[in-house]
Amino acid sequence: MIQDIKRLRNIGISAHIDSGKTTLTERVLFYCKKIHRMHEVKGKDGVGATMDSMELEKERGITISSAATNVSWLDHTINIIDTPGHVDFTIEVERALRVLDGAVLVLCSVGGVQSQTLTVDRQLKRYQVPCLAFINKLDRSGADPFKVTAQLKEKLGRNAVLMQIPIGLEGRFEGLIDLVSMKAAYFDGSQGEVVRWEEIPQESKTEATKWREAMLNAVSLFSDELTEAILSGREPEDLIIKAVRKGTLTRELTPVFIGSAYKNKGIQLLLDAVVRYLPNPAEVENFALNLDDGKKINLQPDPKAEPVALAFKLEDGPYGQLTYIRVYQGKIATGTELINSRSGQDFRVGRLVRMHADSMEEIDEAAAGNIAALFGIECLSGDTFVGRSVNLAMSSIRVPEPVISLAVSPADNKSADNLAKALKRFTKEDPTFRSYVDPESRQTIIQGMGELHLDVYLERMKREYRVSLETGMPEVAYRESISRPAGFDYTHKKQTGGAGQYGRVIGSIEPLADKNYEFVNEVKGGRIPREFIPACDKGFQAALRKGKLIGFPIVGVKIRLIDGQSHAVDSSDLAFQAAAQGAFWQAYEKAGPQILEPIMKLSVEGPTEFVGNIFASINQRRGLIISSVEDGLFARVDAEVPLSEMFAYSTVLRSLTQGKAEFTMEFLKYSKVPAFIAGKLIAENQGRHKG
Repeated sequence: MIQDIKRLRNIGISAHIDSGKTTLTERVLFYCKKIHRMHEVKGKDGVGATMDSMELEKERGITISSAATNVSWLDHTINIIDTPGHVDFTIEVERALRVLDGAVLVLCSVGGVQSQTLTVDRQLKRYQVPCLAFINKLDRSGADPFKVTAQLKEKLGRNAVLMQIPIGLEGRFEGLIDLVSMKAAYFDGSQGEVVRWEEIPQESKTEATKWREAMLNAVSLFSDELTEAILSGREPEDLIIKAVRKGTLTRELTPVFIGSAYKNKGIQLLLDAVVRYLPNPAEVENFALNLDDGKKINLQPDPKAEPVALAFKLEDGPYGQLTYIRVYQGKIATGTELINSRSGQDFRVGRLVRMHADSMEEIDEAAAGNIAALFGIECLSGDTFVGRSVNLAMSSIRVPEPVISLAVSPADNKSADNLAKALKRFTKEDPTFRSYVDPESRQTIIQGMGELHLDVYLERMKREYRVSLETGMPEVAYRESISRPAGFDYTHKKQTGGAGQYGRVIGSIEPLADKNYEFVNEVKGGRIPREFIPACDKGFQAALRKGKLIGFPIVGVKIRLIDGQSHAVDSSDLAFQAAAQGAFWQAYEKAGPQILEPIMKLSVEGPTEFVGNIFASINQRRGLIISSVEDGLFARVDAEVPLSEMFAYSTVLRSLTQGKAEFTMEFLKYSKVPAFIAGKLIAENQGRHKG
């Protein structure tokens, strides 16, 4: 693997669904000579895109799981992760961005900044990832890269600067004008593989000069040297490139590139930009926590240092677990001894491979900055592997909470065994997919990020594990909470033969807006001995697991423990745990308990003629319309809608818009359920218990 870290780039390709990420990656692989023939995403030729290696991905024409590959361009090695666009698979984007140094944000030249673009942008900012923007699909009717660049500024707050402008648009899209070199690029050959540079066409010179001035004005802010050169009448290319690179690395500038992946235009120039403007691993700061003293350590991408690597993705295949790792410090080779800093287990590296979609290539070592995969290591996603002489842990990956659940039951005994195997594998691979057995109904419940998420896993269980399943109705992940403060004074007293149990707790509970739970100890003078305070905390937390209204977890509660009483003989951890639980239920009844439901951020896009139907469908679902934007023939409606009202919405929307509209949905917040629905839910819960 490459040893010169300056010639290495780790990038992700992220975007709203259907912006052309996978098609773009397919072109990148072709121009970098990684594949010898390009295939299309929908698999019309029976093959499908290289990076969509799963059968389901080829059939549905969507990316479900992020895929890694590596290519060479201009003597540089580029590790690429192609991520899904659909919000149900957001964990794939989350964990890819956690380990990447740069990204390409792909936008559709017609759709512009869409709902999932906003989510991806938030993730890029959360992990402080420098990025380039690529406006794709310039061959489509209604393409407007200037409008999309303006949206990058307005909607995402990015300092977006066009680095290229198109020669023609829509059906007349011929090539690009590079504003740095002030040359026109055309893409010849049957697959756009030959870049031909020409003088700028006469009719485009005025516009090119105008946009170059705008670019220089924005870029010169990052280089005094460039500003001086411009003032003295010079505009050297190398200083422009240096200034753009500086602005990109500090995340204060987003250079914008344009093209059409499907029509094979602009991809080679985007690859040039990745090498020119995105950081190498040595230019990105990465930190780990020293577990001995709690101090932050800046990791050095030095191959001679002690190895530190992060496991960011797992795949359980026929030959055992495949663990994708990013090496941050030192190097990992076959035979290297490593320790999992979470579990303390040590292991020796057996097989080390480099991935290309679903195929792999054996390698001897992976130095700092590289992405590789290990075989046969037992670990979890987000674990840190370190050498023997350091005790470090890297921050893990943010995992959103599941919002939808479904009861599943196997049709026969063989399916039951296979279902257990499938659930064990999928819950380990995907932290947003969870499963448990309901203690009352004894049903197996699976949880996920949306209907599509669960649908994909059910389909995979049938295909990959031959599980015959029966499914119940999807269930919403409700929560319970309180609406007002209430006090408690509770004594737990139990006398049996020998030592009894005694614990008294006094305090209050109150609503908490921004957290699920907070415990405040305000006991003075040792009225409750210090050793029993954690037991009180534990008892309160145990009570929160299942509410009394509909049996869902209780959130948004602050508990103050003010006073209490203990007994020299009869007080114990168990006694104070029981006292805390009793106290909580005593106060809960008085604190105005209420039911909360998940509210989703919904974005519907479709032809303007169907906007009335879209509005009606949202209003019928207790939705609140936030905004509506009509842009020519297309419109976008953003709304907030309860998840419980959104089941089977895709079918309804299809029939209302002749199949021409699509929607995306992601979790936004929890909100109080209207009284009439709360009454129904409580009655249903009571009916289940009686039954």
